[in-house]
Amino acid sequence: MRVEDVYVQGRRTWVRLHEKGGNRHEMPCHHNLEHYLAAYIEGAGMSRDAKGYLFCSVRGRSPQLSEKPMHRTDIYRMVCRRAEDAGVRTQICCHSFRATGITEYLRNGGKLEVAQQMANHESARTTGLYDRRNDQISLDEVERFLI
Repeated sequence: MRVEDVYVQGRRTWVRLHEKGGNRHEMPCHHNLEHYLAAYIEGAGMSRDAKGYLFCSVRGRSPQLSEKPMHRTDIYRMVCRRAEDAGVRTQICCHSFRATGITEYLRNGGKLEVAQQMANHESARTTGLYDRRNDQISLDEVERFLI
């Protein structure tokens, strides 16, 4: 993503996501994400370079950002370190965030068709694969066994 992929439309901040196959997907930001992105872009001094990369690598071991984008494997390792620091023991991957987002949206009363649109899926069946609401039900049922 580039800095210009975070933009204001109307009174709302939007993000332009670059997905596999060259597809672009635009979505409005959650109000918390809006604040986090604004603080990050301002704090990193990125607002002056709209064509610059949004997530840059650092120079060596310094806190100084370079002009080069982070590599996807570096991002994955960083996410794994943060998850471990937070005590998350579950194996995670890039789809973990998608599954969590879809599950929480549906758990809070969202509609599958809207989740499908937000996830940019062509089929509701694909979106359903990310729905983890039944995992808790299964665990509750297993705990009914008295051993």
